[in-house]
Formats: sequence, C-alpha cells, structure tokens
Amino acid sequence: MIVFEEFRVKTPEREVLLEITNEIKRIVKNSKINEGTCCVFVPHTTAGITINENADRSVMKDVANYLNKLIPKGGGLGYNFKHSEGNSDAHIKCLLTGNSIDVLIHESKLMLGTWQGIMFAEYDGPRNRKVFVQITGEP
Repeated sequence: MIVFEEFRVKTPEREVLLEITNEIKRIVKNSKINEGTCCVFVPHTTAGITINENADRSVMKDVANYLNKLIPKGGGLGYNFKHSEGNSDAHIKCLLTGNSIDVLIHESKLMLGTWQGIMFAEYDGPRNRKVFVQITGEP
C-alpha cells in the first residue's frame, strides 16, 4: 500500500530550521500503515530536510548560525559566488542537509530516537514551501 500527501511550510526567515515532526506523525497515523517506510522529500534547491535533536530548540538555531558562518551569503575564504540570484550559499547548504529522509514505521509509529525530530531547513526564505510525504507499507 502507498499513501502520498503534500503540505506547505511557511518559513519566517531567510535561514531557519523548523520542526515538522508532528505533521509527519499525523500523516503516518492517518495512513493506517502499521509496518513500512516514510519518505519525506523537499522539492526545492535552497531548502532541505534533516533529522536532528528536537529537545533543545537552541540546537536548531546553532546549526543554522554555524552553517551561515561556514558558508556566508556572499561567499567566503576569498571566493565570491558567481550565481546572479545571490543565493549560492543556500544551494550549497542544501547539499549538506539533502532533500529527503527515510524513517522506518513500526507498529504505526515513526522509529525516531528519543531526542530526534524531523527538521525542515530553509536557506533562502522567507518562502512558502512544499513538503511531499510518501508512506509505503502494510496496514
């Protein structure tokens, strides 16, 4: 059985990590899949998806701040970006987090660790973004 759903994320800042775990859990619960896999895919080149700590919100801020220092908007380390839109840093950051994650489903629950949550990573906002969720498995 395959279940597909799409939802939107409105990002408030240029660079921010937003937790979307509860939205994914809701989709899994409504899917009626007992055993399977949940794929979360972000169809953008300047936004990504990752799994990280969700117990302390400062971790998400630290990640966003560090990526901004590592890959600043205009370039760095003596290199200036050539892309005319001025968002090459966002494209590079997206390469680091990636566009999709897979999470196992067991007994109708996401098999995330105690401190893990699913984070939408915005690198070129604020924007209105899409998230695709496909669940494959058995009821």
